[in-house]
Amino acid sequence: MMFIGEYLHSLDEKKRISLPKSFRAALGKKVVMTRGLDNCLFLYSRGSWEKVASKLQELSFAHADTRGFNRFILSGAAEVEVDSAGRILIPDHQKEFAGLKKEVVFAGVSDRIELWDESRWKTYKARIEKQADTLAQKLGEIGAL
Repeated sequence: MMFIGEYLHSLDEKKRISLPKSFRAALGKKVVMTRGLDNCLFLYSRGSWEKVASKLQELSFAHADTRGFNRFILSGAAEVEVDSAGRILIPDHQKEFAGLKKEVVFAGVSDRIELWDESRWKTYKARIEKQADTLAQKLGEIGAL
């Protein structure tokens, strides 16, 4: 499954948020949400999460960086139910980590969806857009583009 696109939704007073309709079918009724990089949240379908968790389990726990990253991603994860209205409840610790206020951006990024506080997303996106040419050149140099 491939998630793409950018959608803006509002958190309600009960910390619930509607998933974009285009993402709902691919996600299923239970999803996994965890702390992501750059102070956003990562949202995975169960199948995609199992692949990520499996890759993390294969890494050697002898390295401090591996242990730290596994703790960051795995201990911050929570299984979240999608209700009949297509909403999820964002756990408090994740809401605080990502600094989510009222407006939340859902960004489809291949096998995952990222949830960003709208103001953080705008700041991050502006910075990345300025670097796009440089990033493309670096990716071209390693054969990724």
